[in-house]
Amino acid sequence: MSSNNLMLDLVANRTARKWSRRENAGRLLWALAMPFFRLSPRPFWVWRRTMLRVFGASVGQEVHVYPTVRIIVPWNLDLGAGCAVGDCAILYALGPITISARATISQGAHLCAGTHDIDDPARPLLKPPINIGSDAWVCADAFVGPGVTVGEGAIVGARAVAMKDVPAHAVVVGNPARQIERKNL
Repeated sequence: MSSNNLMLDLVANRTARKWSRRENAGRLLWALAMPFFRLSPRPFWVWRRTMLRVFGASVGQEVHVYPTVRIIVPWNLDLGAGCAVGDCAILYALGPITISARATISQGAHLCAGTHDIDDPARPLLKPPINIGSDAWVCADAFVGPGVTVGEGAIVGARAVAMKDVPAHAVVVGNPARQIERKNL
């Protein structure tokens, strides 16, 4: 490959990973609005749901998002009815994040729907979606990586790192997350 073609490839890749003007404007407006989200009193669930909807998130009824949650790109969020996102959780929604009905994302949990293509020298941004099934629980300080689906009723244990799909009703713990037996409830 000639040096001119290589240079054009690198420039094209750098351009491909940049945010559009509209996305940059939305991110700026969200950053300016964040103090009104973060400083809202804890029981102001309706206020935070409304703010998320204004910024393009799909938000069901009775969703509880705590004021200290860190949300990147709210228009990529789909929050099902009755789900909850606890204190200091991070929803890094570069790609779509779906949290289904009655699912719980505990305090300090991190859902990361963004990564880079490590096989490309330009490291373009990838935005694989994350799906959290209904009645699932991502426990305190757990990490759910890009492109992961946590099945219905599954539990990702405290501080677990889920980089692969978690089957429905499974319990996973550790780093990397491994499935353990579930006792009868």
